[in-house]
Amino acid sequence: MDPRQVIERARAEGRAALTAPEGRLLCEAYGIATPGEGLAGSAEEAAELAGKIGLPVVLKIVSPDILHKTDAGGVLVGLRTPEEVRQGYDTILANARAHAAGARIDGVQVQQLVGGGGLEVIVGAVTDPTFGKVVAFGLGGVLVEVLKDVTFRLAPVSGDDALAMLDDIRAAEVLRGARGAEPVDRAALAALIERVGRLVTDHPEIVEVDLNPVFADARGAVAADVRILVGDRPEEVARLPREEILRQMTRIFKPRSVAVIGASAETGKIGNSVMRNLIDGGYRGRILPINPKADEIMGLPAYKSVADVPGEVDVAVFAIPAKFVAAALEEVGEKGVAGAVMIPSGFAETGNVEGQKEIVEIARRHGVRMLGPNIYGYYYTPENLCATFCTPYDVRGSVALTSQSGGIGMAILGFSRTTRMGVSAIVGVGNKADVDEDDLLTFFEQDDNTKAVAMHLEDLKDGRGFVDAARRVVRQKPVIVLKAGRTAMGARAAGSHTGALAGDDKVYDDILRQAGVVRAPGLNDMLEYARALPLMPAPQGENVVIITGAGGSGVLLSDACVDAGLTLMEIPPDLDAAFRAYIPPFGAAGNPIDITGGEPPATYENTIRLGLGDDRVHALVLGYWHTIVTPPMVFAELVARVVAEEREKGNVKPVVASLAGDTEVEEASEYLFQHGVVAYPYTTEKPVAVLGAKYRWARAAGLLR
Repeated sequence: MDPRQVIERARAEGRAALTAPEGRLLCEAYGIATPGEGLAGSAEEAAELAGKIGLPVVLKIVSPDILHKTDAGGVLVGLRTPEEVRQGYDTILANARAHAAGARIDGVQVQQLVGGGGLEVIVGAVTDPTFGKVVAFGLGGVLVEVLKDVTFRLAPVSGDDALAMLDDIRAAEVLRGARGAEPVDRAALAALIERVGRLVTDHPEIVEVDLNPVFADARGAVAADVRILVGDRPEEVARLPREEILRQMTRIFKPRSVAVIGASAETGKIGNSVMRNLIDGGYRGRILPINPKADEIMGLPAYKSVADVPGEVDVAVFAIPAKFVAAALEEVGEKGVAGAVMIPSGFAETGNVEGQKEIVEIARRHGVRMLGPNIYGYYYTPENLCATFCTPYDVRGSVALTSQSGGIGMAILGFSRTTRMGVSAIVGVGNKADVDEDDLLTFFEQDDNTKAVAMHLEDLKDGRGFVDAARRVVRQKPVIVLKAGRTAMGARAAGSHTGALAGDDKVYDDILRQAGVVRAPGLNDMLEYARALPLMPAPQGENVVIITGAGGSGVLLSDACVDAGLTLMEIPPDLDAAFRAYIPPFGAAGNPIDITGGEPPATYENTIRLGLGDDRVHALVLGYWHTIVTPPMVFAELVARVVAEEREKGNVKPVVASLAGDTEVEEASEYLFQHGVVAYPYTTEKPVAVLGAKYRWARAAGLLR
């Protein structure tokens, strides 16, 4: 029977789950190996089937009304004689009727016993509310929900992604044959993962697939138990063509005119702050105050309605109460405005879901793209555009930052001011009723003013849309994400092990990594990554070398490198000898290279030049210890000069520094940052974490040799 017919029959009968024989039919259709088996309608028939299949066997109840067979006493394992099979048949039926007296029983499945010595793993798929069909792989068996050693990828899964899943679990070494055990057939296991991905992609009505256990060994992979849940076909997400998104976003970020609906001459009003920021920020386009009660605001002619404005309007900033927004948005739509910037709160975030639906419908009907509602506005410094009621900002740079929260947006602003981190854009997305992160990524992807994108998000409206956009952007520039809600909120109620394992953050974590996104563990991390990554050249390989003036710092820096997923280079003999020529006899070569604390500036210079000049070294981590012999600013000026000179020669590598000492190391760290070397005082972890983030992006972008 065709798989679609099997699924349609189950749904026509009102069933949410396929029976085991039906699940086996789907597995056969997709080349998923299952044990030899048959369906018995009597004890004698069960014994005959066992003889044909080969003893020992497993017996399982087959009932559309009993999903969890083990809980119903509906599974018996290791029956070795025909008589044991007959008795087992009767026992299983009795257990099933005691568990659910009215359950429909199709019979008893007689299955070949597999798994002698094989490793138990789980392969499955769930329908995630954010990302759609997601494939899971991990350790299986009865401890699967206890260990939770599982990883996820978007379906369908490519061969490379399937193989990567095998290495992504904590027990990956077991698959490779730990302690002399025979390794599993990785190709067969990866193929099984791929086939599950194709199955759920081809049949969207499949809600969950749970193959547990799958017995994997050197000869292949066999799914001993199959559980498949079915339901309604998910709604397809409507997406605009990329060219259309880009056209709209370009008008929003590079507008020729901005109307302020609710503009005010009264200090303290949001409409006044927006006007003041547009004017004082130096925006060069037309600024159009809209206020039915004013003829002039802040020296500019005011209009009763946006409809009264002569010529085109690209952006309308709303600074009016929520109850007036819908009517004003109709006028904006009729005017042909490209973007509506919805500062007002009072929509879905306060429970006014219907009000938000209304303005979304109006915007879509007119083709208006809407930022918000419930946002602080947005900045785009190349156009001197401060369309916000918050502090104006004029430090141009190459980082675009977005936030779903106004408070986080202000933290972004404060950090960028304090550190003088120039930005290309700061954007509030708020409720994301319309414009979301993938729309913004589509613009930043082709924006020459943006070299890195950092995003704070609490959720994603369209996970697959985000992944598609992020994958494109990551090829050229880093995408950094701070995902709020990192702690487990509890697994969703589900009818399978796979569903129970699909905690929200684990799925987010794996799929963001699949997209090549650099995930930041906290707000300061996101901001530091955004500040530092554009300054650092991309590494060309994995070899990291630590040069330190303090043995204690070297140990901590080594630990930090391991935590950040970096590879400490095994120093070859000739390079080891070259380093030893510059350090005192009581220093230590190897990696870390400890030049000791009493060395003059020349020792730092010689060892750093050597590391930068050797093609086998791909990145340097410097550990500085404050001494009178080499004071902090002497160290900083020396490092900046040496790095600049070596880059002129073509020795372009990332260099990060950790500075320990008195307060002078703060000024030295800032000096290094200003000269393209990422440096932090009083910490060994932060510079290495930033370097690790750069490496994660470089790997995702395919830049490493």
